[in-house]
Amino acid sequence: MLLRLGELRVVVASSADAAREIMRTHDLAFATRPISPTGRALLGDGSYGLVFAPYGEGWRQLRRICTTELLSARRVRSFRAVREEEVRRLLRSVAAAAADAPGQPVNLSDMVSAYVADASVRAVIGSRFRDRETFLRLLERRLNNVPAQSLPDLFPSSRLAMILSPTPRLMKRERRDMMAFIDTIIREHQDSRGGGDAAAAGNADEENDDLLAVLLRIQKEDALDPPLTTDNIKAVIIDIFGGSSETSATTLQWIMAELMRNPRVMRKAQEEVRRVLGGPQETAITEDSLGGLQYLPLVIKEALRLHPPAPLLIPRECRSPCRVLGFDVPAGAMVLVNAWAIGRDPAHWDAPEEFAPERFQGSGAADFKGTDFEFIPFGAGRRMCPGVAFGLANMDLALACLLYHFDWELPDGMEPGELDMTERFGITARRLSDLLLVPTARVPVP
Repeated sequence: MLLRLGELRVVVASSADAAREIMRTHDLAFATRPISPTGRALLGDGSYGLVFAPYGEGWRQLRRICTTELLSARRVRSFRAVREEEVRRLLRSVAAAAADAPGQPVNLSDMVSAYVADASVRAVIGSRFRDRETFLRLLERRLNNVPAQSLPDLFPSSRLAMILSPTPRLMKRERRDMMAFIDTIIREHQDSRGGGDAAAAGNADEENDDLLAVLLRIQKEDALDPPLTTDNIKAVIIDIFGGSSETSATTLQWIMAELMRNPRVMRKAQEEVRRVLGGPQETAITEDSLGGLQYLPLVIKEALRLHPPAPLLIPRECRSPCRVLGFDVPAGAMVLVNAWAIGRDPAHWDAPEEFAPERFQGSGAADFKGTDFEFIPFGAGRRMCPGVAFGLANMDLALACLLYHFDWELPDGMEPGELDMTERFGITARRLSDLLLVPTARVPVP
C-alpha cells in the first residue's frame, strides 16, 4: 500500500512476495535509509553510524569493520567467557531474590536488560559501564524518540514547521547527552590502555580485543576513504550498544512471556534442558554444552516469528523508480517492510497466532538467514542486520540457564491466559508492562 503522511510517501510491504522484491530483486534500489529532519537532529549530519547510514562507501567500510571485528562467528565465539560470566551474575541475582523473598515475583525484564547490556558492552569496550543505569535510561529515551513523526518530518519543505516544532530541539539534546556519555566511555577506555599508545594499538588483532580498540586503531592509521572520524566511532558504538542490547533483551522477555502463556511448551523446553544439560550441580553450564539442545532453538525462532524485535524493520528509501509486484514505487519514497504481519500471514503459517515451536522442525523449515521471506525478523539483503549471531549468542545461554535452574510461576495466582501481552509503541516492539515472575530454585546456582 502507499500511504501519504503529509508530504511523505510511505510504501508498506506486508507480504513475503513484496518483501522478496524489495530486499532481493530490487535490493540495490532500496539499500539506503531515509533521514528525516528529526533524524538529522538526533543522529547529526554525516555521522550516522552503521544502522541509519546512507548507502555508500562509508557505510560499506563501517559494516566490514564491525562484521570482521565483532559480529563474525569467530569473534562471537571469542566473547564466550564474557557471556558465561554475565549469565552467572544474572542467575545469582535471580537466586538471591528468590531466597530473600520466597514466593514473591522478581522483575525479570530489569534483570534481563541488565544482563544483556553488560554482556554487550564488555564485548564492545572490554569492560562494564560504570553507570549502566544512565546508559539504559538514555537508550530508552532514544528508542522512544526515533520512530516519532514530528511536524518537520511530515512537511520537510516547510521552514515554519521546523520553527514551530519543539521536536528537533529535543532530539539535539538527546544526541548531545548520548554523545557526551560515549565520549566519557572512550576516554576511560584510552586511559585503561595507557592513553592509546602504540603498544596498546599493536594488540588490536588479538583474539580478546574489543571493537572500540580496533576502531581507534583504524582511525589512527588514517587509511580509510572516507576517513573514520571520532563522531563515526561514537555513532557506531551507540548503534552496536543499542541494537545488541535492546533486541536481545526484548526477545528474551517475549520468549519467557510466551512460555508462561503456554505451559505445554514450557514443560517440553525445561524437560529437554534438564535432560541434556543435567550433570553435577556444582558445574556451571557453558555454551559448549548447548549443542545437544534441539527444541530450545525452535522456541527462539517461534518467538521471533510472533515478536520480531523491529516489527517494521528499519525504514528503507527508494533510490530510483522501480516496480514492485507491478506497482510503481517512486524515488524518494520511504519503504517499510512489515515483518510482524508477514510472520503472522495465514498464507504461509498454519494457526499463525498460536505459539507452536514445532512448526520449525525439519530440514525444510523456514530460517531467519534472509532467504525465507515469510520469516524475516532480521531483514534480508544488503541492509540485513549483521549482528544476528551476536544477538542469538546473548539469548541462547541465558534462556537455557533460566529454564534449567528455576521453575517459574505467574504472580498472585494469575492464569496463563491472563498475562498481559500488549506491545509498546516504538521502533522496537517491547512489552508494554514489565515481566514479573515468581522463581523457585530447582537446581542450585554454582
